[in-house]
Parts: sequence; structure tokens; C-alpha cells
Amino acid sequence: MAGGTAWYFSSGLSRLDVSYLLATSVAPAEMHYVHDLQDKGITVNVQPSAHTVFFENIYAQNQDERSQNVWAKADPFSITQIQGLSARIFHLGPLLADDISPDLIKTLAAKGRVSLDVQGYLREVKNNKVYPTDWPAKKEALQYVEILKADEAELEALTGQKEVREGARLAASWGVKEVVVTNGSKGSLIYSNGEFCTIAAYPPETIADATGCGDTYMAGYLYRRTKGADIQESGEFAAAMAGLKMESPGPFTGTEEDVIEFLEKSRGKL
Repeated sequence: MAGGTAWYFSSGLSRLDVSYLLATSVAPAEMHYVHDLQDKGITVNVQPSAHTVFFENIYAQNQDERSQNVWAKADPFSITQIQGLSARIFHLGPLLADDISPDLIKTLAAKGRVSLDVQGYLREVKNNKVYPTDWPAKKEALQYVEILKADEAELEALTGQKEVREGARLAASWGVKEVVVTNGSKGSLIYSNGEFCTIAAYPPETIADATGCGDTYMAGYLYRRTKGADIQESGEFAAAMAGLKMESPGPFTGTEEDVIEFLEKSRGKL
């Protein structure tokens, strides 16, 4: 099935009141997925690639735990592809470490605010299997990133800090304005301007599919931030949107009203 930030983030945003364009790298054999996104009203800028990234996600009984294999890699994004693009926020979702160069991040930062899901930079592929690794260019690149998203394990790999709050503070010292740290069913933590916001998780009664929850969370978070909501409110909306997405396989298919209703009901159960 289609996946990754390109699919889950885009599908989520397509359900919200925001102008959005997807820049992606896809092989001819997978162009039908691009057409599916276009059918949802999403404008897509395609960089032709010999292959499309092909991940295999293997989940344990605990949906917070997974292992991954990579069976194909796409061509890296080029500065030429994004030269004509403009936006208030550029959200980057590299799946592998060489997808997006630090120079490209710097170029985008001159155009607008850069948001980054760091997970792809912390993946090393050996014999098709994915292993955690550090990101050598992190200090060079993160000075151009305003909003950083990582789960707790990724933040530890990035900063070397086992304590989440210390890791968030260190990432902020490298230039990041908002550090968004997710922890699956345990909720999320957002650090900005020396303060932490604690966000509860809002799981549905039945969990069908956890894949893409981080991408869905960031779609909700950035959407609310662009609408002027504060960090706490944006984080709670994002958590509810991710929770609602888990009810069924595939991407988020609800509405903003559905998220608000689900959030209000979930708060009542806490």
C-alpha cells in the first residue's frame, strides 16, 4: 500500500482547509498513487525516479514497536525541483538519509519556515534491513529548521540524550524553534522558548493501523499552527487527529469537525 510522509501527511491535509502542494519522487510504475492523490484535490509536483522507496513495516503486538526493511530507494530530491516552489511552511519527510541534502534545507529556509520529520536521517540500511544511526550533518542542517519532529528513540539517537527534556533542549540549542517529541500511546511533548507542553494521547476504542500516525499528527499540528493556534492547542488537535486515524487502515479520511468532536469526547474520558 502507499505510505510515507508523501501519502499520510498529504492525505491528512487534503481533509483540512489549507492550500497545499506535494513535491515527491516517484517511479513510473507507481504513478497511479500520484493520480490517487490528485483525485483528492492535491497538487503534486513529481520528480521522475528510477525507483520508488519501498518499505516493509513489521509490527509487534504492541503497535508502538516495529522493525523495517527497505527493498527499493528513490532518487534524491534536487534543488532544481523546488526552485519554483513557494510556501509559508515547507514540511520535509525524508524516508532515508540521502533523500534531502542540507543544501536543499538551507535553500528552502530562505523561502519560508522549514519543518522536518527527522526519522529518515536516522536510518541506515544494511542488507535491506533498517538500523538506527546518527545524522552527521545535523548541526549544519538544523540551524535552518524551525520545527523538528522526532519520536523519543529518534531524539535519543539524534542528541545522545536518554532524558527526553534534555534532548529537546539540546536540539533547540542547535537552532530549532519548536521540538515536537512523540511517544506513541504515551502522548507527546513539545518544547519551545524554554517551556514544555505536555500533550496526552487520544487512542480510539479499537486500533486498526498505527502506520502513518506521526505524519498525521504533523499534518494536524502544522495546520493548527498556520491558523494561529498556540502550541498546546495545536498539539492536542494533532494528537486527536492521529488517534482518529488509527481506527481504520490507511490515511486519515475524516474532517476537522470529526477531530474536534473526537478530541472533546476523549478529554471527557481522561
